[in-house]
This record gives sequence, structure tokens and C-alpha cells, in this order.
Amino acid sequence: MIEFINVEKTYTNGTKALQNINLKIEQGEFVAVIGLSGAGKSTLIRCINRMHDITNGKLIVDNVDVSKLKGKDIRRFRRRIGMIFQSFNLVTRTTVLNNVLVSFVPDLPFWRKVTGIYTKSQKIKALEALDKVGILDKAFIRVDQLSGGQQQRVALARTLAQNPDIILADEPIASLDPVTSKIVMEDFRKINNDMNISVIMNIHHVEVALEYADRIIGISKGEVVFDGKSDEVTQEILDSIYNGKLDEVKSSIEESLVYV
Repeated sequence: MIEFINVEKTYTNGTKALQNINLKIEQGEFVAVIGLSGAGKSTLIRCINRMHDITNGKLIVDNVDVSKLKGKDIRRFRRRIGMIFQSFNLVTRTTVLNNVLVSFVPDLPFWRKVTGIYTKSQKIKALEALDKVGILDKAFIRVDQLSGGQQQRVALARTLAQNPDIILADEPIASLDPVTSKIVMEDFRKINNDMNISVIMNIHHVEVALEYADRIIGISKGEVVFDGKSDEVTQEILDSIYNGKLDEVKSSIEESLVYV
């Protein structure tokens, strides 16, 4: 489904974010991308939906060379890929349902975009998406009245409503407490298992990655230094991914949770 072939990404300031990336990710896999901050994790997943353009190599998604897409083709391609951010990207002053309905805006005729009037079938799909993540009862509540975990589930429902083949998640639990993180991760796993949607997640929480993902991709200095099943990951492998700094990463995460 997704194939990186000798992919490189160099930013305009000369920073080489990715180099010599060769990966194949099949439909329905749950993949966690781990590594130090600045290792290239976010860049890797953001290249998949063309949020970042690659500099060299090829990136193929379902037999489509992503780098060759232009204009409407890029927008059409992105409809198949859901993106979940750490910051939720919700409109907090309106209802949960309205936030999910936003996923249909690109497909609306101009008059519906202006008036904000959605079809009955779109409203049903939005409610079904909320039901899948367990917050149907929050449909008519304003987003700013929800907890952080509930807001992340709204973002996930919004993504599900667009019926994606792939979900990219960029640090989706970074701002959540451990209990809420577990609930959100269970949602990701259920969606992956029940709907056969590929999930590729950039995540700092190593223990969570190992518990929920089927496959781990370790990135260090823009290169893949490990690619294998979660149960194959050893302490030695983690040391190679994190350059012996895993304890520092854990301490940093624990300190940040104090302020959640």
C-alpha cells in the first residue's frame, strides 16, 4: 500500500531530515515510528500525504507516485488519508457534530459550503463515526466543554467520517494523561482491527508503542535503524534507536505529564 524507495528529504536550510528510506507498509498494518525528537519521525509520516515533498527517491501509495500529483489530484489523494495531530485542530466554539461534519466540506457544492447545510446521509455518517469512538452522547455539546481525551476522539471521529484507507497520527497522545492515552490508543487499535485501516503513528511513548503497534520503525538521524515486529524489540535495539538516551526521553515525558 505504501512504499518508500530511496527517499530523501532535505529542507531549504540544508537540514537532511530523511536519507535512504526504504520501507513497505501493507494495508491494515499498525505501525509505530519511534526515535528521538528531531530524528525525522514527523517528516516521515507527513511525506505520505504530501504535507512535505520528498527531495529524492519515490513514494508510492497504492501504485500512485505521490510526488507527481498536482492540484486537484493532490486534494483527491488526501481524502483517502486521515491526519490526527497532537493539537486536535478542532473548532472549540461549536458542537462536536459540527466538527465531524467539517470532513465533508471538500465534497460540498458551493452553496452548501456557504450556508453550512449538510445532507441527511452526511449527518448520519458523522454520528456513526462518533459512535465508533464512544462519544455519540457528546454530539451536541460544544467542544470546549470536553476533556483533552474526548477532544482527541472527536478528531479521530472526524477522520473516520471521511472513510480513509490510512490514518497518520502525529504524537496523538503527547498531551494526554496515561489513563486517557490508553483509551485513545484502544480506539486506534479497534479501528485498525475492525476496519482494516492502516495506522502509522509517530509516538514518543515507547511502552505504549510496543503494547499497541504490530510493527516498530526506529528512526535515528533521518535513517531507519530498526524495522520489525513489536515483540522483537530488545533493550539493545532501543539503545541503538535512542543513542543510549531512552531514560532521558522517559524522564522528559514524565515531567510533561505533571502539567497535564
